[in-house]
Formats: sequence, structure tokens, C-alpha cells
Amino acid sequence: MKLINPIPPWDSTPPEVWRYWQTRRLRHYLAHRVLPFSAHYRRVFEAHGITADDIDTLDDWARVPFSAKSDLSVPRDQQRDFILLPNEAILKREPAVMWDALLHGRRAAKSHLEAEFRPVLLTSTTGRSAEPVPFLYTAHDLKNLEETGRRIMEVGRSQRDFRHVNLFPYAPHLAFWQTHYASLGFDTFMVSSGGGKTLGTEGNIALIDRIQPDIIIGMPTFIYHVLHEAASHGRHWPNLKRVVLGGEKVAEGLRAKLRDLCAEVGSHEVSVLSTYGFTEAKMAIPECPTVSGVGGSGFHLSPDLGIVEIVDPKSGRVMPDGQPGEIVFTPLDARGTVVLRYRTGDIAEGGITWEQCPHCGRKCPRILGPISRVSEVREMKLDKVKGTLVDFNLLEHLLDDQKGVAAWQLELRKRNDDPLEIDEMILHLTPDEGIAANDIARVVTRRFSEATELSPNEIRFHTMPEMRQRLGIGRLLKEEKLIDLRPKVVRPAGSHSQIQIDQRVPLDHTPELSLQAGGLHHII
Repeated sequence: MKLINPIPPWDSTPPEVWRYWQTRRLRHYLAHRVLPFSAHYRRVFEAHGITADDIDTLDDWARVPFSAKSDLSVPRDQQRDFILLPNEAILKREPAVMWDALLHGRRAAKSHLEAEFRPVLLTSTTGRSAEPVPFLYTAHDLKNLEETGRRIMEVGRSQRDFRHVNLFPYAPHLAFWQTHYASLGFDTFMVSSGGGKTLGTEGNIALIDRIQPDIIIGMPTFIYHVLHEAASHGRHWPNLKRVVLGGEKVAEGLRAKLRDLCAEVGSHEVSVLSTYGFTEAKMAIPECPTVSGVGGSGFHLSPDLGIVEIVDPKSGRVMPDGQPGEIVFTPLDARGTVVLRYRTGDIAEGGITWEQCPHCGRKCPRILGPISRVSEVREMKLDKVKGTLVDFNLLEHLLDDQKGVAAWQLELRKRNDDPLEIDEMILHLTPDEGIAANDIARVVTRRFSEATELSPNEIRFHTMPEMRQRLGIGRLLKEEKLIDLRPKVVRPAGSHSQIQIDQRVPLDHTPELSLQAGGLHHII
């Protein structure tokens, strides 16, 4: 498919130019790739009487229904409907394909189409709240992954002679592969350790000792753990310039703790950057370094590769620039598995802005955080009469920001494990060295009450090795900082009896991924 040319420079083009370009690009992408080759979206557009030609402005795009995680949580044979599966008859009629065959030969033209459509890589969602969903990439997608990776390196002010260590675990998930392809796209040195599960903490520290990297990249909790252990054992890593985090939210307090730990290992001018990404986007989005070295620049988007909308999480109405709301994503150049107007469940408190970044000077759109999860607003039944909505995003930031707290975990239970009883909240804590347990317990209890008018039912203290085991550091892709062990009552259909089930989803569950995607046969 011929691109809508010319593609404007991704980080220096005015918003009015981008909006015009994105509309034309979206209409072309729908008409020539999505609607002909995606069974799911062909049905959706036909059911709502919408065609690609109906998208004259980005305001028209709001007519298209949202996609959500529930749409993807279907049997495996139906997940195939989200893959762009090429149609031979349609492709043979494309002028670009015919010209390619005339200029380079039929074999070369077929090879180009296979690179565009044939799946070569599979990632999956993490499966925190549902069965993991596979996402297929083609060689075309991998080029885009390289490009977004290169931009992450540029925005993060890396240099080609820097040494990078990737501490993300080896897994079929975006974080590891985006980091891997970033090194290829930027043409720089990268060594991947596989995280804690592969080398263990000591192995990762020994690797960093030997490499003496300029940049380390990984999950926030695991990097904190590695730096904490390195500092406590007197390691010397004076070359560190950036710590790049992904896979989890990053509170300002955690950034400050990481900078302090970097100073303890001999690096005093370290910027702690966060990235924002999710499997369905097939890319991660970076922050740039700030003057203070902490955070706050916003996540720099690639408007040539995707459209980001901010919508009211209740009504779905698109919000004006600068207003908070849920992040909705639409790709503009994806192949393999594709989802449109995807509701992420993530709330951007600062919305989206097209203002020039005050830190790096780029003019691309930016998502302004903090970013929190809709799903972390949960109902707590604190008495027998009614429930109370509790925003655990606030508690997470509170605990990450709290000085004296080395590690923590929140556990939700039912009193006596009785599904009809009231809810209880148990806080597991590991204090920093030299911090008295009673003192930190009083501070945390007071801050809980100020933020939520709640207090933990119980605070349990653990050693750092015990807390690492509880959190799953080195074992799970994402650490379990909030676990919900509350059983719920289910009434079987046609029955007056009640049965009790455990609603907790094990996070170390690995899906059996056997989705088949057909190759290309006799296209030319």
C-alpha cells in the first residue's frame, strides 16, 4: 500500500497539519487495509453503516464504535478476525502491486507482500485480569517497532556509543521487544539479561559491574531492587546517566528513590524516565529528560503511526486538549493484529497537549500524566450496609512517594474469608534501613486516612527477601503490588444455593499460544 506522502516530520510539525494528514491517512488505511482484510471491523462498519469515505475529519472518527479488551477476550478462532488477512483478488488489482511486479518481477512483488502481511512475531497481553490475548507482528510491524525504538532513544538523549542494559524479562511481551528493537533502530550496544528469573539478582548486578552501562532499562520495582542491593553491597556504577522504566506506573517518589540509589552507587546526575506502552498499540511512548532529572515532560507521541484520543470514561465523549480522560488508541500503519479506537482503561490526568515540550523543544503531541488505571478504583464493603469506592491509584502513589518505605504490597481480603463478610485491607511493608517499624506504621496510617479516610486493618512487616518473594520480583512480568483475594458469591443458574469462588487471577499464568495465521499463496 502506497503511503500518504509526504509524511511530515514526526516531532516538528504543527497540529493543524497533522490533523489534516492523519485524516487522509486514516481514510486510506481503512479503505485499503483494515476493511478489506479485517473480518471483525468489516462487520462493525457494515453494522453501523459507516464507510472509509465517511471519515472527512477526525471529528467523524468519533462515530466509529470503541474496541475494548472484552472484544478481544473471545475464543481463539474468533481472535483471528482481528488479523489483517490478505485477499489475493484485491491485492492483484492494486496499482502499487502491479507496478511492483512490472518493475521488480512477480517473485519480488510477492516477497514484498509477504513482508507486509505474514506474521513473524507474537507478543501477548499480560493476563492480569483476563486470559492473555496474542498479538501478531509482521516484518512491516517490526520496522515500525524499530522506528519507535529509535525515537525512544533520541527522546531519551541516548548516544550511539552508550552502553545499555535491558533488565526486562525474556517474554512474549511488548516491553522486552520494544527495548530490543530500539537498540537495532538506534544502532547502539545493548545487552539483555532476561531480568531476575534468568540471572537472578546477583547475576544482574555482576553483569552491570562488568558492562558499566550508561543506561539501564526495565521494570520499576525490579530496577529499584537491583539498585538497592547494589548500593547495600557497595557497588560502583559511575557511568549511569539514565534509568528508563516501563511496564508499570511510576510515582514521583519512586523516581526520587531511584535517583538517590544511583547517587549511592556513584552516579549523581541521573535522569529517571518512564515509558508508556500497551500490547495493543505495538509501541511504547517515551518521556524526555527534564532539567531536574525527575519526570514531568509528558509522553511524546508519534502522530504518523497512531491517533490518540482522550475520552470521558463514562460517556465516551472526546475531551478537549488538556482535559483528563481515558486514553483511546488507533494505529495508522499496523499489520498483523489490529484494533481500532481501543479503550486502554488508562486515565491521563493531564489529557493531551500539542504545545511544544518545554524540556526538549519537540512539537509532537504529548500525553500528560500521571496515568492511572480505571480498574484500580474498586468497591470496598466496609460495613454490612453499603460499599465505598476506593481509588487504589492514590494509595499506590502515596506508598511509592513515602520516604522510609522500601517495598510494599496491599492485600484485600474478606473477614474470616467469608464472602458475605466485610472487606479488610492488609498492608505488607518493608521499611528502609534504620527506620523503626512503629514510626513508619504511624506515618503511613495517618497518610492513608488523609488521602482516603481509610486505614489498613493490619500492617505486617517483612524482610526485603520476604517482600521480594511476595511481590514476585524476578518471577512475574509485573510485580503484584495489589492483590485481591476476596472470594465472591456466585449463584448458579436455576439454583437458590450459593457457591464460593476465588476471583484472583494468577499472574504467572502463561497462555498456550497456538493461533494460526495463514501464509500468502499465489497472490501474484
